[in-house]
Amino acid sequence: MVTGGGAGIGRAVVRQWAARGGGVAVLDLDGRSAEEGAADALSAGAAAAVGIQCDVASEESVAHAFRAVEKLGPLYGAFANAGLDAGGFLHELPAETWHKVLETNLTGVYLTCKYALQQILKAGQPGSIVCTSSPAASVGFAAGAAGAYSASKGGISALVRCMAVDYARYGIRVNAVVPGATETRLMWANVKPADVPEMRRRVCEEVPLGRLADPDEPARSVVWLLSTEASYVTGSHLVCDGGILAKAAISV
Repeated sequence: MVTGGGAGIGRAVVRQWAARGGGVAVLDLDGRSAEEGAADALSAGAAAAVGIQCDVASEESVAHAFRAVEKLGPLYGAFANAGLDAGGFLHELPAETWHKVLETNLTGVYLTCKYALQQILKAGQPGSIVCTSSPAASVGFAAGAAGAYSASKGGISALVRCMAVDYARYGIRVNAVVPGATETRLMWANVKPADVPEMRRRVCEEVPLGRLADPDEPARSVVWLLSTEASYVTGSHLVCDGGILAKAAISV
């Protein structure tokens, strides 16, 4: 089960999991993108696939989506990935924007994990949950104005550690992936379209590997964490950021 599975890293995870022959439920705020993701999964080799419109900030919507997910059979894994980025310096940030970011990114992960855990526990078998965190959970972005986003991702990282401890006794692993600069729509959410080429050039200069990630790259990390290949990994943060967190901010 993948939230935010209609585009970006989520869509790449859907394709890669489908290529392993597994069934997949694609949840996205954009219902058409969710359905297209499910069709893509079937083409890639999924045993079964369904696309479901879902607003992860709404418990009613998440509960409805998971009832549909249950029709595919016992849930093994979930990728809690849906999120948004709305920037602004804190003294200017409307409370409405703060709440929207936290409700989507953090409450959305809580609700996704809540219902995923219920289904995995009901199935009585081991499972795996992966949540999307960010370098912003550990450091402040140099560009600034990312307080709400950073707070939401820091909350996700803390939640992952707690869930890993709480559910290890049931054989349920909980981990986070930490993608860096990745070529997705979300990457440029706060950049004017005309400024994207110049901003992309600058970001590539600042990333130690010298480029942005393709969505397939962090997706491979997610699929590994979901799979039994990572059977002894829980409570971890798999950093896939091209070296961003390893780099000091100063040049001397």
